[in-house]
Amino acid sequence: MIEGRERLLGHLRGEEERAVGARVCDLIEIALRDEKPVGTDFLDPFQQQVAAGILESVPEVSYRSYGGYPAAERRRLLIFPHYYLVELLEDPVTAIDVTVKSAFDEASHRDCLGALLGTGIAREKIGDVIVTARGCQAVVARESAEYIVGALRRVGRAPAEAREIDPEQLEVEPERVREIRTTVASLRLDAVASAGFGASRTKMAREIKAERVKVNWKPVRDPAHPVAQGDVLSIRGRGRVVVEEVQDTTRKGRINVLLKRMS
Repeated sequence: MIEGRERLLGHLRGEEERAVGARVCDLIEIALRDEKPVGTDFLDPFQQQVAAGILESVPEVSYRSYGGYPAAERRRLLIFPHYYLVELLEDPVTAIDVTVKSAFDEASHRDCLGALLGTGIAREKIGDVIVTARGCQAVVARESAEYIVGALRRVGRAPAEAREIDPEQLEVEPERVREIRTTVASLRLDAVASAGFGASRTKMAREIKAERVKVNWKPVRDPAHPVAQGDVLSIRGRGRVVVEEVQDTTRKGRINVLLKRMS
């Protein structure tokens, strides 16, 4: 058992956070017992934060993050004893390319993810999914790649064929970043998100109450939730906004902010 396990988990709130924390503690114990690296499943950015908070509190272990490409959202963490030679680490992820054999069916992200899950593989073994002109590509757990390639036969209604590729072959579009210099009445979530995503404050408040807006990858329901410099606001399908700088206040009492919208 890790010394102070309850201390490591005590600050976590909610079933999901505690489940992630408990699993990470289990993997730390395995890595130390077996003196070798062990990998998590793919984690979303919020789960990664939970895991990193625990791992950085245990000096006996180190960890590396793998997503297939630098900007990957879903990632696996490889946990290993602090004395383990990093040169011996093996990348726990690989990539597959799926070609849809039909000129009449254009694959969507939902179609592609559905096809992958339709093989019987768990969502936790699949990282980011990228739609291409021919079908799609996906980052997957290395131990699951061979099975997926053998089992995937259709995407939506169209026949398809999968093959393993090097992650360097992923067709990732460069991320577009736009700077937004503006003022907000306050650092409430609805005010900052409204400025960053270009929507009315009323509409953004509805989005927040419907739990469609995340702060640092965690859903928030309160439009008045305070936002701080460094926070990341995201809405599925609309990219994310980073609160790059909170600056001085204008004569009229509004707050100057620098936001970066990424899509």
